Parts: sequence; structure tokens; C-alpha cells
Amino acid sequence: MKRTLGTCYYPEHWPEDIWPDDARRMVELGLTWVRIGEFAWSRIEPAPRQLDWGWLDRAVDILTGAGLQIVMGTPSATPPRWMLDKWPDMLAVDATGHSRGFGSRRHYCFSHEAYRDEAARMAGLMAERYADRVSAWQTDNEYGCHDTVLSYSESARDAFRDWLRHRYQTPEALNSAWGNVFWSMDYSDFDQIDLPNLTVTEPNPAHALAFRRFSSDQVVRWNRAQVDAIRRHSDAPISHNYMGRVTEFDHYATGADMEIATWDSYPMGFLLDRVPGGDKQAFLRQGDPDFQAFHHDLYRAVGRGRWWVMEQQPGPVNWAPWNPAPLPGMVRLWTWEAFAHGAEAVCWFRWRQAPFAQEQQHAGLLRPDSVPAQGHAEAAQVARDLADTPDVEAAQAPVALVFDYTSQWAWEVQPQGAGFDHFALCFNLYRALRSLGLSIDILPPDATTLEGYKLTLIPGLLTLSPPLRAAIAVADGLVLTGPRTDLKTDTLRFKDPLGPDIPGLDATSIMEETFPPNAPRPLTGGGHATLWLEHLETRARVIETTTDGTPALIHSDNRLHLTTWPDPAAARRILGALAREASLDTHDLPPGLRIRDTGSERFVFNYAATPALFEGQTIAPADFLRLPLHPG
Repeated sequence: MKRTLGTCYYPEHWPEDIWPDDARRMVELGLTWVRIGEFAWSRIEPAPRQLDWGWLDRAVDILTGAGLQIVMGTPSATPPRWMLDKWPDMLAVDATGHSRGFGSRRHYCFSHEAYRDEAARMAGLMAERYADRVSAWQTDNEYGCHDTVLSYSESARDAFRDWLRHRYQTPEALNSAWGNVFWSMDYSDFDQIDLPNLTVTEPNPAHALAFRRFSSDQVVRWNRAQVDAIRRHSDAPISHNYMGRVTEFDHYATGADMEIATWDSYPMGFLLDRVPGGDKQAFLRQGDPDFQAFHHDLYRAVGRGRWWVMEQQPGPVNWAPWNPAPLPGMVRLWTWEAFAHGAEAVCWFRWRQAPFAQEQQHAGLLRPDSVPAQGHAEAAQVARDLADTPDVEAAQAPVALVFDYTSQWAWEVQPQGAGFDHFALCFNLYRALRSLGLSIDILPPDATTLEGYKLTLIPGLLTLSPPLRAAIAVADGLVLTGPRTDLKTDTLRFKDPLGPDIPGLDATSIMEETFPPNAPRPLTGGGHATLWLEHLETRARVIETTTDGTPALIHSDNRLHLTTWPDPAAARRILGALAREASLDTHDLPPGLRIRDTGSERFVFNYAATPALFEGQTIAPADFLRLPLHPG
């Protein structure tokens, strides 16, 4: 598939007389795609049922007339002020009971049915009008951004009660599933059940986890309403632009309703804002070497192979604690890294830097005065690269890692030790694999096969789904589970008999303990056990222990279980040994060097601020090599 480039454009921000010149310059730069519309509701419908399509018609005509393909965004992330006047209870409510206000964006509750219907109405009107001129769609914008999935509104409470009725049928069944006999929490009617906030101490973890599942389902239901409205008029592919480390809803579930997954990649903002364990000093102007790659692989799974970067950072952003400029070359590197991981398109945010409002300090490809900015020349270089080099061939990676949104919610609800976080655990192991030069596929928790993977990691999974359990049972490659995998039921009860129940592995966890960051347990092979440790009864072979003799890693045929969260040194050592056992080629990479193998090539990316050597070749800072995988 041909790799393409694009940008995000806001014609409503600029005088109409510059639109043709903008379109011409985009095409001259080598862009194919332009995303528009996703924040424009107040200009499309300035008053209820008073629609002004004229300006958007002209913008679409100019952009398509220049040869650009349009991604049309539905504008439901920014409901206009009159919408709030019409539906004053549409706002989300935070955990302290305060309404989120008007004046920025994402000011709505996913459970408010009237606003969901309004948003679907607008999506349908846009699809009806532009079906023959739009090549792809985007629903809303960045679900979950700004902590907007969990809402404690009356709409959410009423919808949660209905969700519980459907799931449990009777209060007695719910009481049994949640263990409500504890602390006299039994209910005799679903209308007695409130949301799990403002309790004196922690709520029942089964209640809190149910609310997290419900909240995720509300996002899926919300998104599906717009997808259905669009599909009544258009057969163009539909996407949503996810964000980095937003885990409050199940992206696999929303993705199942759409053809493409996209995400918004801001490497430097993420490093300073949300990367677990990132080296902020070494990679301040480059971004973390693994965070973007993790999300590329995650959203490839969410999109079932089809994914884009819808927003790529082109220069300094405005929303991180500090916002330095990228090193020269990084805009090009980030773009090629996405292509190496299988992206169909990379679109830079934004075409021209805004001269006003909240994001005016966010760089674009052009400055506010329309002069090319830092990223423009690198975008042009990528366009030349694409014209002069072979396309990237997709291929299955040799290593898989299972990531699960429900497990993230479960361990947020019941961490047992401060800092136990499914995303961080998966990311730390992913980082260790990448430091060994390995390419990784991320799989959903209901993966039906592990065929072709020489090594599969399943860390911190709340419970094994039947399809994944069956896949483990017949897997030919090594399968590493744990820590905390399959110890609880889906309502956070201990299993009976105790877990983990892992095919081919005889082990029972009889006690779990946690310990603070300043009290790690040394491992006999080097490095430390941190945060979490399961005490096992097992007939499997113990191949590593803590120095006090507690099993840390057990092995039975091609099944292994890790009882602890290894620190970086231990993770790299343990995974390196397993990779060699699985006959995988590994590399002792320095911190800034990373490899991604495709079907026919090896990409070697240098995130470091200094030159790096790879097999005798020097790679400049913020640059990469593109090597044949099978030379000769």
C-alpha cells in the first residue's frame, strides 16, 4: 500500500481568499490528505436548525479541486454554546460532583442521550451533503482527552442503573457477584445504586470496575451512533483519532466499528507529560524512543492492520509543562518510524499556526504569517523520500505482547501497591524488548491465535479470555505470563481454586505482597524484583528466585510465569535469555537506538542527540538507516 502524507486544516480560521493558495502549497509540498471540520459546529450551525453550509462547500471545492483528498471530522467534540442552552444537563460531572464547564472543548457527558442524538444528527447531515467529495471520515476528536470518559452526572447514574439491570437481571445476582454482604452493601433495587464516588472510603472494587466497564461501553455506544449515521450516506472509511496513554475506554471495542484506527502523536509533549520512566533529559528534544512505537503497534491492532497518524507533532506544542523545539531531523524521523510500523498515512498538525486562542503557541507547518516553519522542510524531505524509495512492506513481528484496557481499569481500582499500572508494566517490558532490537506486535486480550510468534508476553492480565486461553494451549512459541495474570475473576474476586490457571503451567499463588520503590528485592541473576511478588506453590521448574529464595520465574515446557515486576536491568536480562531460547536474533542497543523490521527491510532509528554506530555504520542524531533485511 502506498504511504501518503497530509495535514490538519481549519479554513474557518482564515480569510477565504487565502484558501486556494493554501491548497496549492499543500499539493506542492507533496500532501495527499487534508482533515477539516472537526471543531466547526458553531460555523456550520450558528443557531439551532439554522445551517450554513456555504463556507464549507467552498472550502471542500477548493481543496478537492487542487487534488487533495478530504478527511471530514464530525464536530461533536465542541458543541456550540446554544447547545448547552438547549441541554443544560449535557455537561459531564467530575468525581467531586462539579460540572465541567463551557469555554474549551469536550464539554459533554457520553451518557447524555439527547446530545448523542444531536451529534449523530450532525454527522448524518455532513455525510449526506459530502458523501461524494469526502474520502475518509473522523468521528469526534480524541475521546478521553482531558479526563472526559468518567462522568458522575445524573445521566450517567441513570444509564449505569440500566446497564446493571441488563447485565445482572436481578439485584440478588448483582449482590452475589459483587460480594455486597461485605459492609452491609446489599441492594434490593437497582435504583438504589449510585455511582462509585463521594464514598467515605474506597467503594466496592467490583462496583468501581463495573462503572469503568459501563463508561467504556458508553463511549462505544456514542461513537457507534455517529458511525451508523455516516454509513447511511457514505461508504468511505471511518476512523477516530485516539491519543497517547488514554486508557479510560476500550479502544479495541470502538475500533471494531470502524475501518481505520488513527492516533495523535506528540513525542515531546508525551515525554514531559505521560511517559512512565522516560529519560526527560536525554530525549528532551526527541521524545521517548519507545512511546510512539508502542502506540503505533497498539493502534495497528485496534485498526486490525489499518492505521494512520492523524496528528503528528511538527514543532513545539503548547500543552506540556515545557515545550522545546525538536532536534533538526526529528519530524522526518517520527514520520518514517510510523511508516516502518505500518502506517498508511501521516498527517501533521497543523497546516498553519493559529494566531489566537488556546493553541496559538502550537507550531504548524507554517508560521502564523504563512512563512514555512521548522517542520515544513522536513515534511518536504519526507515527500521526496516517498517518491524516491520503495514502499514499506508490512510483516508479522516475531514477538507479541497482549495489552488489555479492562486490566488497566482493574489495577487502577485495586492496585494493592501504589503504582501498579497495567500500561506501565506492559510498556516497561515492551521497552526492554525494543532495547534488544526486537520488533513487536500488540494483541488484544481476546486474540484467537499466537501462531507465528516465537515469544508472547501476557503481563498483568486480569483474567485469561477463553480464546486467548485456547491459543496459549496450542502455541508453539514461548509464552510468558505474569505478574498478576489470571489471579482474579472479572468482578475482582479470587478464583476458586486459586489462580493462575495457565494452560501447561502448574502453579498456584498462595499470597501476593507489594513493597515500595525504595525496597526492591534482589534477584539471583541480577537486577531486582519491584513492587509486586507472588508466592507460588508449583511443580514447574524454578529458574530464578529472589535472593531470599522466593520463586521469580518458573518454566514448564514452553510456558513461563514471572511472579514480579522486574526492574529495567532484570527485564532486559530475562527477556534477552528468553529471546535466545526462542532463537531470536538480539542486539545490545544503546539507549537511543531502535530497530523496526518490515517485510523486506530493517529500519534503524537514532533517537539520541549524538551519533550512534550500528554494524559499522554511523547514524547521525535524529536520523535513521534503511537496510535490506536479507542482503545478497
